[in-house]
Amino acid sequence: MSHCILQIALDTPLDSLFDYRWECEPGSEPQVGQLALVNFGRREAVGLIVAVKHETDVPADKLKDALAVRTQLTPLPERWIALARFAAAYYHRPLGEVAMPGLPKNLRLSTTVALDRALKKLAKLPDVHDATPADMPVLNAAQQQATDAIGGATGFTPLLLYGVTGSGKTEVYLQACAQVLQRDADAQILILVPEINLTPQLEANIRARFPGVMLATLHSSLSEGERMLHWLAAHTGRARIVLGTRLAILSSLPNLKMIVIDEEHDPSYKQQEGLRYSARDLAVWRARQLGIPIVLGSATPSLESWHHAQTGRYRRLELRERAVRDAVLPRVKLIDMERDKPKEGLTSTLMQALRLRMERGEQSLLFLNRRGYAPVLCCEACGWISNCTRCTAFMVLHRPERRLRCHHCSLELRIPHACPTCGNVDLQPLGRGTQRVEEGLQALFPQARILRIDADSTRRKGSAQEAFDTVHRGDVDILIGTQMVAKGHDFKRLTLVGVLNPDTALFSQDYRASERLFAQLMQVAGRAGRAGLESEVLIQSRYCQHPLYGAVMRHDYDRFAGSLLEERHQAALPPYMYQALLRAEAPELATAIEFLEAARDALPSDTVVINEPIPMTMTRVHNVDRAQLLVESNSRPALQAFLNEWVDALRAMKSRVRWSLEVDPLDI
Repeated sequence: MSHCILQIALDTPLDSLFDYRWECEPGSEPQVGQLALVNFGRREAVGLIVAVKHETDVPADKLKDALAVRTQLTPLPERWIALARFAAAYYHRPLGEVAMPGLPKNLRLSTTVALDRALKKLAKLPDVHDATPADMPVLNAAQQQATDAIGGATGFTPLLLYGVTGSGKTEVYLQACAQVLQRDADAQILILVPEINLTPQLEANIRARFPGVMLATLHSSLSEGERMLHWLAAHTGRARIVLGTRLAILSSLPNLKMIVIDEEHDPSYKQQEGLRYSARDLAVWRARQLGIPIVLGSATPSLESWHHAQTGRYRRLELRERAVRDAVLPRVKLIDMERDKPKEGLTSTLMQALRLRMERGEQSLLFLNRRGYAPVLCCEACGWISNCTRCTAFMVLHRPERRLRCHHCSLELRIPHACPTCGNVDLQPLGRGTQRVEEGLQALFPQARILRIDADSTRRKGSAQEAFDTVHRGDVDILIGTQMVAKGHDFKRLTLVGVLNPDTALFSQDYRASERLFAQLMQVAGRAGRAGLESEVLIQSRYCQHPLYGAVMRHDYDRFAGSLLEERHQAALPPYMYQALLRAEAPELATAIEFLEAARDALPSDTVVINEPIPMTMTRVHNVDRAQLLVESNSRPALQAFLNEWVDALRAMKSRVRWSLEVDPLDI
């Protein structure tokens, strides 16, 4: 029996592929795209076969045999491997670190028990392929025009669906999907949403619309068994529609014919650890690779997408009116907190508006993007504040749990009975989080049914959906929430939105802060009045003359985006500049800075700007100091060419500093 050489990508930081010997008859070699079990160091690992050869440079005495090839699983398509190769090259990570984490964990186990079980379970599911849609509502003229443009698009066609909140973008997605599915009996469609809590509502809509089509969902809240089954349904082509969060962009879809990115502006599409990829950007590349249309929908598009639409790279489709007859955008009013002093965080104007909605039997939403009871606990006698001992951050007071908790390293401490510095027993909370607002509302409106939805109240699996179902049933008078409630939810009886403490974002050093605040305010304002009831949004601020609030009052995204793009152009910032960020972590800040200074000098360049290393805004996290170095260029190819050489130089540097490179960073 002869043998062949399998070139395998493994999930390891080493930027190389690994050769293994496989005994086989000529003509029966394993296929590219299959998975193989091998010995790697002292452990067994599953890797992806990316090439099958007959020669290797590895000496025969050091060449190991592959242990097994997963023949029961059809090979991953060449185009999927090409996607992984592109992501690895663009984000400068080893191919194995991209390809393998994109697969279900159960596929990467040393045994095939879970895979065999999932394949048997999938085989027993009914083979449904009836794409006939049910209960298709009549669209208005703008919706119909957008639907026909999307459904009739051929080849690579990026479409920016710009629609005000409540304009019926979801209905446009569904009816365009119907056209694609009915035109091609094998077509698959990928729909991405930014957050897990947005999937249940959209999943229910898809199942109701396409009862004869298999739907797969992919997100991190699924159990490993569920994720394996749904991934296999997508990989085998059984699932015609795949709905998921950012990780779904790396799923195997052999017959993909259209991609939909809902809320395309959302920063949640950018992975912030490990492979720091943008699911939205990879989706655009994947659509171009396959020659298929991609729809990017938002009421507040990212400036990058808006710029592409202005320059003709994307085709812009517009929905300027709300879809429900007689439904109009809510009136937005500003409350000057210098004149109307707040009590328990609420001004008299906002309290009166809450009382009026309760009398009418309507619902209200109070939006505060800060969970916990208070951002900090302090001693007014000596000035002590609840700093985290491991991070340059405050420990947030969580009063119901009687804990101080760091939201960065998860350190938890009991609330001290007295000041650790001077012994003062009168410790005071400063500022307000959702827990404190909830407590204040219960005192002000004891008869009200109040519900808080944030990351603390929805930790248990399924609790977020239970909470949203409670709101939809009308069992809540006042909803208090963070950004979890700001987008995607269709609350029929909600007629009032109160925004608390938005001013902090106006003075952020992050140049994207105003863009994010505007999007956040427009999104949360869009929860009101969706069923045609008269509605309003009240924003409490001490800076009512700020132009951002004026744009929100006018619902004027166009002009606001235009002014921001002009500022970005003058300041040479994205989308007119391309960036990469080198981060360094060390026990001491000086060590991290020293490494970045050496990195700065490692490869001089005339085509990129290498800035000076500086500490990160959150300098210390979990007893690790962090610094960063920004690299910029007005040419993406020039930046990538520099990074290719620079990464090699960084890997050759002898240092115990932990470093990472992020291309197209969102947070600097």
